[in-house]
Parts: sequence; structure tokens; C-alpha cells
Amino acid sequence: MATIAPEEISRLQAYLQKVFRHDGIALKMRGKVSDSVEVIINGEFIGVIYKDVDEGETSYDFNMAILDADLKQSA
Repeated sequence: MATIAPEEISRLQAYLQKVFRHDGIALKMRGKVSDSVEVIINGEFIGVIYKDVDEGETSYDFNMAILDADLKQSA
């Protein structure tokens, strides 16, 4: 399991805010789980970022579930 350090969280959050041009994006630790963080936009949970280290290469995977019910509400 790859632990996400506090300085990584800050860098990831700044990166997401810059890429999506949205200062309301925040990352939050997930309690006892140290390999991922919650992604919050304007106080609402939208997904999880997981850290993966494979053969010395580090990557971050953003996972966001979109419910069918949510799509119907936005139509």
C-alpha cells in the first residue's frame, strides 16, 4: 500500500484546482486508509484519488461514480 503524504495532498489539490480552474476543490484524508483521499467540491464528496507505486513510478487514479439517478435529475 502506498501512503499519500500531507505534502502530496497539497500538491494534488493545487494541481486539480489549476487544471479545473476551481478553487472549491479540496482533498481530505479518509480516516484509517492512507493510500487514498476524498475529493470534495464546494463541500460535496465527488470521488476518491488512489495512489499507486509500480516499479518506481508513482501515479494517482481519480475514481468518480456517476449514478444513473443523478443523470436523470440533470436532464
